[in-house]
Order: sequence, then structure tokens, then C-alpha cells
Amino acid sequence: MFLLADSGSTKTHWAFVYQGQTCELATQGLNPRLTDESAFRLALRQVRHDLVQDKQLSAIYFYGAGCGTTQMQQHVGQLLREVFPEVVSEVAGDLLGACRAACGHEPGVVGILGTGSNLCYYDGQAIVRQRVSTGFILGDEGSGNHIGRLLLKDYLEGRMPEELSVLFHDAYPMSADAFIDRIYRQPYPNRFLASLATFAFSHQTHEYIANVLNTSFKSFFGQLNYYFEGHASVPLHLVGGITHSFAPQLRQVAAKVGQRIDSMVSDPMPGLIRYHLSSC
Repeated sequence: MFLLADSGSTKTHWAFVYQGQTCELATQGLNPRLTDESAFRLALRQVRHDLVQDKQLSAIYFYGAGCGTTQMQQHVGQLLREVFPEVVSEVAGDLLGACRAACGHEPGVVGILGTGSNLCYYDGQAIVRQRVSTGFILGDEGSGNHIGRLLLKDYLEGRMPEELSVLFHDAYPMSADAFIDRIYRQPYPNRFLASLATFAFSHQTHEYIANVLNTSFKSFFGQLNYYFEGHASVPLHLVGGITHSFAPQLRQVAAKVGQRIDSMVSDPMPGLIRYHLSSC
């Protein structure tokens, strides 16, 4: 009887595995670098009330964006203990969760493409090499945040084609000043930028959008080739919502740069459930 969390910056997917059955719930994203403690605790209490209730719980496995360091893991662990004081918990970064979901106990290179992005080499037990993370302003190549950033920059600077610019304004009726305020002065700018990627999905057949996606995904595969050139013999697995939404474009760009994609996993939760059931 265990509780699993796959937490990104936008959404947290929970699964409670109990007596051969799985119950699931979604809450807001719980990134400890971005989510204040009161909101974090509120979401945990919701999970306890709505999902676990009074059932026996032996362990919690929390995989989250922003949980890649010991300091953040200890912080989230303390918050979990406040709401689930009798339960042993394990906190790890979302990248390790993606590895366990996609690879199980086999080695592979794993990339996350969701609100943000990340890359690592996993030896079947642990992450042994990881791309340097420069955050949603400087990095996140290939992610929803990166695609949204490219779109908004072109829109504000007048480089988006006029017919798309009109549609973009209809979808997001904000002034330039309002956009700047939303990104630089309001909370969760990475979530907001990533939400703009839905515009790319809605108009993905347009040549301009195709070029934006090509630019973003080429940047991602460039990071892959730079950091993991020596691991070309192991499978490449891509995990996350952008992987699901833009699978054809990702495969097309991968083919252009000579990269093989072995699997695409839109939802890590089924793989995480299999991993922890096999480890029980």
C-alpha cells in the first residue's frame, strides 16, 4: 500500500496503490522552489482526505520538479511528515521518476519534455550524468516553456506572421505591458509561458509554427549530443506532455539530426507503478 506522486511545475499526478487497486488524483504542481509551503500543505491534506482517507499507507514516493537537491528533498520530506507523520517517505527529482518509469532497471538516456526540460544518463539504478540545469529563463530547451518563450518574443517584437498574430491576440488579449508584467512580476511565469505552447499545438500545421518547433527541438537535441555523445548505444526515452503533443515533430527533428528515439512516454505514472510493485 503506497502513494506515488509525479509532480511537475504545473500539475501533480497522485496514485494510491492499495490491495491491487489504483486510485488517482490530480492537484496543482508542487515544485518546492516555486510553491509556497501553505499551498503545498493544502494539496497534501487534500490527497490525504480525498485519496488515502483512513486506509493503511506504508510508503510515499514523491518524484518532483525542483526536488533534485538534498536540501529540497529534505524540505519536501518534512512537509510530507507533517501530513503523513506515520509514513516513511522517499523524495527524489522528477528526472529519477522519469528514468524509473521509462527504463525500469535498464540503462538509458532519458529526457523530460513538459513545462520544463531535463536530460540524464541512467545506469539502471541511478542517474550518473545529468545536463546542467539553467532554469526556465536560460534553459529548458524543447519544453513548453521554451516554445512559449519563442512564440511570445516573436509576437511582441512583430516577427510573428500577421494572420497568426491576430489569432494569438484573440487567444491572449493582453497588451505588451501586461505580458511583461505577467512574466517578470507575477508568480509562476514558467507555467504561463508553457501554457502558450497550446497555441503552437492548435496551429501546428502552419509553416511558422513548424519552424518554431524545429528551432526548439533542435536546441534540445543539441543539448543531448553535447552532454551524452558517449552514450549513443543505449536507448533514448522521452517523457512528458510535450512528448505526447508533438511526437511527430520530435521524430522528424530527431531524424534530421541523426538521433533515434526508442520510446515516448506521455504519462510516467503507469511505469512508476510497475517499478514500485516490482520492488516491493
